[in-house]
Amino acid sequence: MNDLLLFALAVAGGFALLVGGAERFIYGSSAIAINLGISPLIIGLTVVGFGTSAPEMLISGVSSWSGNPGIAVGNAIGSNIANIALVLGITALIMPLSVHSDTLRREFPVLLAVTLLTLLLLADGDLSRVDGILLFTGMLVMIYLVVKLGLQTRQTDPMKAEYSVEIPQHIPMGKAIFWTALGLLVLLASSKMVVWGAIGIARAYGVSDLVIGLTIVAFGTSLPELAASIISACKKEHDIAIGNIIGSNMFNLLGVLAIPGLIHPTLIEQSLLERDLPIMIALTIALFAMAYGFGRQSVISRVEGATLLLSFFGYLGIIYIMSV
Repeated sequence: MNDLLLFALAVAGGFALLVGGAERFIYGSSAIAINLGISPLIIGLTVVGFGTSAPEMLISGVSSWSGNPGIAVGNAIGSNIANIALVLGITALIMPLSVHSDTLRREFPVLLAVTLLTLLLLADGDLSRVDGILLFTGMLVMIYLVVKLGLQTRQTDPMKAEYSVEIPQHIPMGKAIFWTALGLLVLLASSKMVVWGAIGIARAYGVSDLVIGLTIVAFGTSLPELAASIISACKKEHDIAIGNIIGSNMFNLLGVLAIPGLIHPTLIEQSLLERDLPIMIALTIALFAMAYGFGRQSVISRVEGATLLLSFFGYLGIIYIMSV
């Protein structure tokens, strides 16, 4: 029992440090990019999206290197489910989210394409090194496309104004580098804490690494997105709140999922193919429909937010029943 308590404390403390480390990493790296003359919109679409996925990437790397790729795979898919159903669900309940940005509208098809690519690569039940290379290459292509979309964005796009306000300005380069390095070190240390605790909990309860990755780890690594989206929504920066989720989900599928393929190729559990991937795809399509509007106002309402949140708890219930 004492060991289990120690594992739980490691996971909880690791998650707390992950949130702080991610925030400092994003702050410092965004300031470096501003000092190098990169536009706030490009920073928001790339650096911020990467930064909010940094916890997932480091946990994926640490768990794969430790011989537990199931945690990494579960974390990637589970985080995407949590980002849409939990994070956007809670955020929309607090404040309905309106989509005004043309940039976001052009990013949605990219997210759908990335989701379908993931399904195609995992459909054979194997996450191979070739799959990892293809996913990592896809991440580079995705970054290029997102930057290209950002450069083509009109000056009147509200997302550009929102990021201009949020990205830190006039931070000395030395200070920016310091916070970036410190944030990265905290992320690395906290990732090791989370993985160690998660593996211990999985062993204690006799559940698979995949289930731990889909639930406890995915929830914890989605905390930076939850904090960022709620803060952005309260500031009425709705496009940033949704943009953070889109960017994070693309990085999760292409970057986070590529890591176990590159470091520790693994077989994919059948339950992931039959349960988790279809749910992730369904939620992604639902987000696409809500944000596009298709003839109605492009808004994620409180009712839709409640529906997303209920679907998340329903998903956890399904995992529990199948695991028991």
